[in-house]
Amino acid sequence: MSRGRQAEDAALAFLTAAGLRLVSRNYRCRVGEIDLVMEDGGHLVFVEVRARSRERWGTPEETVTFRKQARLAAAARHFILAHPTRADRPMRFDVVAISPGSKDNIRWIRAAFDAPAG
Repeated sequence: MSRGRQAEDAALAFLTAAGLRLVSRNYRCRVGEIDLVMEDGGHLVFVEVRARSRERWGTPEETVTFRKQARLAAAARHFILAHPTRADRPMRFDVVAISPGSKDNIRWIRAAFDAPAG
């Protein structure tokens, strides 16, 4: 199993244990991919999972650049267009960062960023 898949599995288990419910995994469209789409109470949550094998050049969450945020926002807009029954829910973008050396070292950053205009 790839490191990315392991990180997503760990993030999914962590978020599910925290009470979130999976809606979609690895949602792909022409503008990008969303690792996890979850429900948290009444919110629709788009989750980016980031893991690094080393933190020499920064933490996993620091790799969610403005450009990556814009691509996630575009993919989220596509998801909503494809699933209009979910369009009336409040939405947010979370990041789950997994540090090297331990899949148990998970940081969940709720509302990590606002969707860039686009």
